[in-house]
Amino acid sequence: MTDCVTVDLAGRRYDIRIGQGLIADAGHRIVEAVGRRRVVIVTDETVAGYYLKPLQAALSAADLRFDVVTVPAGEASKDIHKFPALLERVLALGIDRRTLIVALGGGVVGDLAGFLAASLLRGIDFVQIPTTLLAQIDSSVGGKTGVNTAQGKNLVGAFHQPRLVLADLDTLKTLPRRELLAGYAEMAKYGLLGDAGFWAELNVNSPRILALESAPLAAAVAHCCRMKAEIVAEDEREAGRRALLNLGHTFGHAFEAETGFGATLLHGEGVAIGMVLAADLSVRLGRLGSDDADRLKQHLESVGLPVRLAQIRNAPFQTDQLLAHMAHDKKAADGKLTFIVLDAIGAASVVPDVDPSIVAEILSHAGSVSGA
Repeated sequence: MTDCVTVDLAGRRYDIRIGQGLIADAGHRIVEAVGRRRVVIVTDETVAGYYLKPLQAALSAADLRFDVVTVPAGEASKDIHKFPALLERVLALGIDRRTLIVALGGGVVGDLAGFLAASLLRGIDFVQIPTTLLAQIDSSVGGKTGVNTAQGKNLVGAFHQPRLVLADLDTLKTLPRRELLAGYAEMAKYGLLGDAGFWAELNVNSPRILALESAPLAAAVAHCCRMKAEIVAEDEREAGRRALLNLGHTFGHAFEAETGFGATLLHGEGVAIGMVLAADLSVRLGRLGSDDADRLKQHLESVGLPVRLAQIRNAPFQTDQLLAHMAHDKKAADGKLTFIVLDAIGAASVVPDVDPSIVAEILSHAGSVSGA
């Protein structure tokens, strides 16, 4: 059984298909969505070992011609200095404006391939085939693409919507447990920022979801996609409500930057710790009860996610350096810090111009080191 969530934008719309066995039928679904095109598959070395041959077979079955471009697995492939070489590799294939980029992989591949599609020939179409939980519920939906710089994560990129998203739940069976948990952090985020009922369901169903039981997993993935589709339709370019999806990310991105955007800290792990600190900040600002902050932390910890800075191998960090990373965050304005805070479980707000000394207190209490 396949679920379908539609992202409905002004003059544009696309479907997110969620189910099992979708890669095996990807060629025909792509033709239905965009017609018969030449395809360039962008994937990473790890994902290619599992799913490249099945995707190639599916494209061949639909009589689609394709090339393959593979990058190393991991966040390091999103380095801005490596991006020009990737552009040259794809241009050398002799593409034209009808060429379709197909992103086969997790969030790194999706962000990279999406920005590639946005940049080539001033913009060509692309399709997302996300293979991680995090990508299926979050990064593959909504058109955010980009690469990392020394100053921070995703600071160079574009809003470029896919033409189709195929979330094949079978791909989650090959995910390491750590990657699955990193995706679960983003799933929990949806309940925290806007759906207390979904948060309550996760507190009951998390063992079944993380055991990849088909029914609860499919329902949870579809629910997250519907929430994001609704938010993106209302605020495609993050001028308002879409910013709420960054709950925990201002802290988390700073930790990722300090650990070099590598395997030391996965994105979802940084978000998990970031949400705990965002809850602490919310309590400090008088917006959230301490009991709710404790419940948030306890649930994330109960499923096996990190919730303390000490759990990051490179910790402790310099508070001043973390604040410097936060000042480069995309939500910051005129050098002033902006945070997503919780008013309750299931209700979040954007708070601009947060006093850096309060953030420093939160970081210091969490175990970072004061001073430069």
